[in-house]
Amino acid sequence: MRCVIANSAFYLLKSDVLEAMKGIKPEPVSGASVTIGRRTFPVKQVGEVVTRQDRRDFTAEDMGRALTRLGFTCHGPVTAPEAVLTPQETAAALLGTAPQA
Repeated sequence: MRCVIANSAFYLLKSDVLEAMKGIKPEPVSGASVTIGRRTFPVKQVGEVVTRQDRRDFTAEDMGRALTRLGFTCHGPVTAPEAVLTPQETAAALLGTAPQA
């Protein structure tokens, strides 16, 4: 499957990820994670091993999205959708005043 991670295209298969992570010791999980086999890895660790890119080059969300599409179970913080403000609310926020009803 073609995945875009850090503006680079990768062709990944679930079997490729399983093979790449075989024998790798999981680091302590402090954020988003993915279950591969019976182990839980940080998403960024898997991304670094599979893509051979530095962890700072991609986000956990990019890698988590790719791993989910490949059929792995991802865990971790879910980002809430941003609230959409009306033009009046935006202007009031910029001026530092409460909107008038």
